[in-house]
Amino acid sequence: MYSCTDTLHGTNIMDDDKALFPPVDPFSAGARGCCPRCGQGKLFDGMLKVKPGCANCGLDYSFADSGDGPVVFVLLIVGFVVVGAALWLEVNFSPPLWLHFLLWIPAVIVFGLGLTRVLKGLLIALQYRNNARPGEIDRG
Repeated sequence: MYSCTDTLHGTNIMDDDKALFPPVDPFSAGARGCCPRCGQGKLFDGMLKVKPGCANCGLDYSFADSGDGPVVFVLLIVGFVVVGAALWLEVNFSPPLWLHFLLWIPAVIVFGLGLTRVLKGLLIALQYRNNARPGEIDRG
């Protein structure tokens, strides 16, 4: 049977995943919604729900907590683009109000959900890459 213990040092080599998986670019893995460790498994179960773990390499995704970070960036980016485009359209063509609603409400929903998924995957991949954890007070 295969043993994962280093006989020279007596340590468990399964604790160090750097020897088992080549480095994965967090930007491409996060944007594609792939596992931040192996780059192959799926990160999401559905549109925005994070899976419990990677089916390919077994990485537990319990560390993944992107919080409100992706949503803040999405609000700023999508809001800037949509408001700018709506103002440009209004100044140049003066369409009726119903046309603004017809154009911009679906645009905000589609761009917002798509960008939220990409940025959530990116922030989770960067959390894994930088070994980010919640802040702790040093009582030392």
